[in-house]
Amino acid sequence: MNELKLGAVDARFADIVWESSPMSTGELVKRCAEELNWKRPTVYSALRKFCDNGIFCMENGTVTVLITRDRLHAMQSARFVDDVFGGSLPSFLAAFSDSKRLTPDDIAAIQRMIDEAKEE
Repeated sequence: MNELKLGAVDARFADIVWESSPMSTGELVKRCAEELNWKRPTVYSALRKFCDNGIFCMENGTVTVLITRDRLHAMQSARFVDDVFGGSLPSFLAAFSDSKRLTPDDIAAIQRMIDEAKEE
């Protein structure tokens, strides 16, 4: 997958596909006209970008999901940690916790993830 940065409008477009896939291109154009005020060429341009990046697929007039929303977010998060923190999750967590106070629930959730990783 090429690097794909989602702006707010791209994310809204992607949400339409993720929520309704599989769907016809006609239905996608209709939904985007209603929800984003987009015309057909704009829809196809956005769809082509997502298809070229291997996130969605359009075949025989049907749009399907190749990479789920959660998987894409995980991939983008991993790339961010790699690019900004040299792949160091502890460095990321240290920077994050310096700017945002971790709640007891946050700490418990992180501890559970650590415990589960130790068991694997």
